[in-house]
Amino acid sequence: MSDILNSVILGIVEGITEFLPVSSTGHLIVTQELLQFKGSDTFEIVIQLGGVLAVLWFYFQTLWQQARQVTSDHEVRRFWMGVILAFLPAAFVGLALHSYITHYLFNAVTVAVSLIVGGMVMWWIEGRPQPAVATTKLEHVTPKQALTIGLAQLFALIPGVSRSASTIMGGMLTGLDRPTATGFSFFLSIPTLGAASLYSLLKDLDGVSQSGLIDISIGLITSFVVSLLAIGWLLRYVSKHSFRGFAVYRILVGIGILALSTTGMLQLGAA
Repeated sequence: MSDILNSVILGIVEGITEFLPVSSTGHLIVTQELLQFKGSDTFEIVIQLGGVLAVLWFYFQTLWQQARQVTSDHEVRRFWMGVILAFLPAAFVGLALHSYITHYLFNAVTVAVSLIVGGMVMWWIEGRPQPAVATTKLEHVTPKQALTIGLAQLFALIPGVSRSASTIMGGMLTGLDRPTATGFSFFLSIPTLGAASLYSLLKDLDGVSQSGLIDISIGLITSFVVSLLAIGWLLRYVSKHSFRGFAVYRILVGIGILALSTTGMLQLGAA
C-alpha cells in the first residue's frame, strides 16, 4: 500500500476520532500497526492541526465576534481566561513527560486498557443524576470549572484515554450540561492541539523530511475535512443522546485490540 493511501487513511481516522470521545492517538497507533506503516512522531502530531483548523473554520463567526468584543465584554474575557486556565496543566505536565510518554506508553496494550477503563468511567458518569442547575452557556463556565476540566485533560496524556472524553466528562462532572461541555472541549482543543503540534514540529524538523511534506500535507488536509464533518455531527448528536454508545464502543474496541495482540497482529510492546 502506498504511503499516500496510508496518509489518507490515517487522516480519515484522525478526523473522525479527534473530537469523538474514543481517542484519536489510540486509533492512530493501532491503525499504523495494522497497516504496517510507521510515519514519524511528527506526522502523527502534525495531522492533528487539521482538527484545529476545522474548529477555527467551524467557529469562525463566533471567534471573530469574540475578538471584536474581548475588550468590552467581561464574559468573553472570562471565557477565554477559562480556556487558558484549562490548557495550562496539560501544557506543563505534557512538556515535562513528553519523551517518557512517547517512549513507554505509545503501544497497543496501553491503548486497549485505556479504552476499556475509560469506557467504564464514561458509562458511570452518564449514569449519575444530572445536576438540578447546570451550566448551559460557555460564557458562564467558572474558573473553578475550567481548572477542573484542565486537570481532567491530564488523563488524556495516556494514549487511549481521549482528550475529548476526558474534557467532556470532566466538564459534566463539574456541572456543565452535555452540549456545553462538548463545546468547551472544542475550544480547548485550539491551544492544546495547536501547541502540541507546533512543539513536535519544531522539536523534530527532521521528521518532516522523513515522512515527506506530501504525506503530511495529504494527512492534514484529509484530517481537516473529516474533522469538520465530525464536529457538526457530534454537536447534533449530543443534543439528543448520551455518550453511553461511545462507552460501549470503547470497551468492545479495547477487547478487540487485546484479542488481536494475542494473535500477533498487534504488538503489545512499543508501537
